[in-house]
Amino acid sequence: MRIIPAIDIINGKCVRLTKGDYSTKKIYNENPVEVAKSFEGAGVEYLHLVDLDGARSNQIINYKVLEKIAAKTNLKIDFGGGIKSDKDVYIAFNSGAKQITGGSIAVKDKAMFDNWIAKYGSAKIILGADCNNQKITISGWQEECSVEIIPFIKMYRNNGISNVICTDISKDGMLQGPSYDLYEKILNEVEGINLIASGGVASISDINKLEDLGCEAVIIGKAIYEGNIKLKDLELIA
Repeated sequence: MRIIPAIDIINGKCVRLTKGDYSTKKIYNENPVEVAKSFEGAGVEYLHLVDLDGARSNQIINYKVLEKIAAKTNLKIDFGGGIKSDKDVYIAFNSGAKQITGGSIAVKDKAMFDNWIAKYGSAKIILGADCNNQKITISGWQEECSVEIIPFIKMYRNNGISNVICTDISKDGMLQGPSYDLYEKILNEVEGINLIASGGVASISDINKLEDLGCEAVIIGKAIYEGNIKLKDLELIA
């Protein structure tokens, strides 16, 4: 299973939130490039980079951070947050992203998101399916929709999507374990997807359980920054 550390950006700094609440922002490092290099030094190949300013705006904001990390590491970066137009997609790929994640746009403008899948290929486009009580949540998790997560993923699976990041917002940043039941339900009901689990990971045992469930990858954030999972642990499993 792929191990994908996360870097969330507000005002160019590496931060973490709890349950997506911007008022809980905690700054862990003012130099995201330094953090990315430490991940690479632990043998990690992948990085999940989120522009939290962009997520609740109408466009990408922190693409310069993406540029710097891409220029100074060999990490394969998936980038999300604020990608809401063809121009944003161009900026993200031109700044060094290997993949982009679309969440809000996949809800608000299906035609545009479908066009990205067709234009760039499903290997480069990730569906962001973040939810609360199994309802899709968008706009930096500030807006809950009536869209149910399973039909949402199924719809885009039928349109060619294969990579899906799913965060159960109630688990995010809590360090109390991932949403195993939700991931098991998704994997049982939607065939042929690479499910990337995100939110709640607190230990190596959580990672092992997600692998046993059949998740293709796991995103780890606060557990690393709070020291629950050490970089040396990542060296053993990366």
